[in-house]
Amino acid sequence: MQLIPYISSQTSFSEKSIQNTVELLNEDCTIPFIARYRKERTGNLDEVEIGEIVALKEAFETLEKRKVTILKALEEQEVLTNELKTKIENAKDLTTLEDIYLPYKKKRKTKAETARNNGLEPLAKIIMSQRNDDLDFVAAKYINENVADVDKALEGARHIIAEWINERTDIRNLIRRELERFSTITTKVVKTKKEEENAQKFKDYFDWSENLSRIPSHRLLAILRGEKEGYIRVKIEIDDDRVLEKVDRKLIRSNNECGAEIQLAIDDSYKRLLLPSLTTEAMNLAKEKADEAAITVFKKNLEQLLLGAPLGEKRILAIDPGYRTGCKVVCLDAQGALLHNTAIYPNAPQHNTAEAGHTIEHLIKKYAIEAISIGNGTASRETERFVKSLPTAKGLEIFVVNEAGASIYSASKIARDEFPKQDVTVRGAISIGRRLADPLAELVKIDPKSIGVGQYQHDVDQNQLKKSLDTIVAHCVNKVGVNINTASASLLSHVSGIGPKLAENIVNHRNQHGVFKTRTDIKKVARLGGKAFEQSAGFLRIKKGDNPLDDSSVHPESYSLVKSIAKDLKLNTSDLIGNSKELKAIKLDKYVTDKFGLPTLKDIVKELEKPGLDPREKAKAFSFDEHVKTIDDLKIGMILPGIVNNITNFGCFVDIGIKESGLVHISNLSDSFVDDINKIVSLQQQVQVKVLEIDLARKRIQLKKVS
Repeated sequence: MQLIPYISSQTSFSEKSIQNTVELLNEDCTIPFIARYRKERTGNLDEVEIGEIVALKEAFETLEKRKVTILKALEEQEVLTNELKTKIENAKDLTTLEDIYLPYKKKRKTKAETARNNGLEPLAKIIMSQRNDDLDFVAAKYINENVADVDKALEGARHIIAEWINERTDIRNLIRRELERFSTITTKVVKTKKEEENAQKFKDYFDWSENLSRIPSHRLLAILRGEKEGYIRVKIEIDDDRVLEKVDRKLIRSNNECGAEIQLAIDDSYKRLLLPSLTTEAMNLAKEKADEAAITVFKKNLEQLLLGAPLGEKRILAIDPGYRTGCKVVCLDAQGALLHNTAIYPNAPQHNTAEAGHTIEHLIKKYAIEAISIGNGTASRETERFVKSLPTAKGLEIFVVNEAGASIYSASKIARDEFPKQDVTVRGAISIGRRLADPLAELVKIDPKSIGVGQYQHDVDQNQLKKSLDTIVAHCVNKVGVNINTASASLLSHVSGIGPKLAENIVNHRNQHGVFKTRTDIKKVARLGGKAFEQSAGFLRIKKGDNPLDDSSVHPESYSLVKSIAKDLKLNTSDLIGNSKELKAIKLDKYVTDKFGLPTLKDIVKELEKPGLDPREKAKAFSFDEHVKTIDDLKIGMILPGIVNNITNFGCFVDIGIKESGLVHISNLSDSFVDDINKIVSLQQQVQVKVLEIDLARKRIQLKKVS
């Protein structure tokens, strides 16, 4: 089996597009680079489609590697025939491959193996022929020192037959289909733990039953978590009689004694071998699908969060609120550098509002503060009200910023390297301020799992989760572009072709030699070779540099083309940038070559119209209802402002300014049917919600989106 036909059989892409994409991947090109700058070769595939090819390429390579291992094992056993080799080479998935290998797989000592060693395999073959009507007579011939009597002989033969049945691919596939269509997942509470406080989280699953193929991702993951924590027992059930009847029809061809023995062997094989193995397989497949769905939710949430609206380069006063330990305050310049830090105590138990107010007003004036960022954690609402009451703050935009993960960042090596002389509380406040200025640049420093926008992120396959989230981070960073003269090593490390080591080298070079004035200067960075430059240059920006194209997504390999277009228009390159009238009049067909096709030319013209344009919206200030401070202040029917802070497959959670976020179930998102929640709401979206239900005991709030 060949790679290109394998991928082609599972996608709608042309073989030429697949072939060229695979060649680019083998040349160590990144997905963002291929999608943005090699459209002619891929047939204009986007990042998602290229990612699909990457996944299928990896799956194919895993399959082929397993085939090599199996063929080697069979050769060593001296059982490899041409027919068997062909079957293995033609296997299109791991399940089929493992089924083919199953009869030859080395096993721990089994009942069937013991029976073979006792000389009972010929008897098993006689029974399977189903032509003998006097099995007692035949079985008596196989009595020996290890086989006491006829019953033991027949029992041993049945063990061998049961193993043969278990190894039949057609029967395994029959049961797989039944499990896929008709199996049920059932749960029961562990009675000895039923009254424990933590068990109440799984109360809905104390006695639950649902078709396994239809169970939503979040519910399956919740059930499996409950099982892992020991509060519920989980079982996969199926109509055994229905399945056994189908297996019987495949194997039993007579009504004689042989048929009766085979019936017993079928029952044994089904209960002891087939069902345990295939229900585990079915559960693993269901878990894989649930993981995939949960990771998809996480990816969408993370992308929306990373591409959240930045305030931009403003002088920011940031506050990490608190009670007893006070509020940590930092002042940042327009590039996010720390200018000053202190602590104030406006909240309980000190209530030192006068001194705190004087401090804030002094800092606003001294550092020409343009915006205020307040973390949304403990004491956030009280601190927000306090700041808004200050005369000097009234002319400023005041933002409440999601601080999830700030404490993780503040204790990280990245934070220690950035601010070695500051303690974790100051670093946390700095992160809160920088998140307002540029969420992407700050959030890339934090493990995505700590940001708090996932759905059962600790229950899914961690390797797959990390791989998927790293892809999303890279996508967002390269979509926005990075200012090479101000970006941190953390941000630079996600740029196409860079990576952590080169990112450190870029920052060190910048510190030693000053800012980069042109993109070609990037080549002077230690260990940054031609390939890394090719992959990264288009995503790196140089503001106010020597070449205006360096602050755009136009790749340096296309500069000569832009210069040629400008010359034909009798303009300088700088005069062409932003000149919509001239750009729209360009006859692109004139510039099509083997290297530059229409997709690339259209991208260049679009970029020249608005070079370096940030695709993100601008940050907007927001205020919660001042009368709602805790869940006790809520009343059914209230209409409240809120911010969407998490999205799941079953709805979205909305921050309404109290400790507990409320759930807007998918059925309450719109008056019409919702097939995709992300079409209705997005992360950090400001919404109006109505309170439908309040469960004080479980601290749960049901909401309805009204606007």
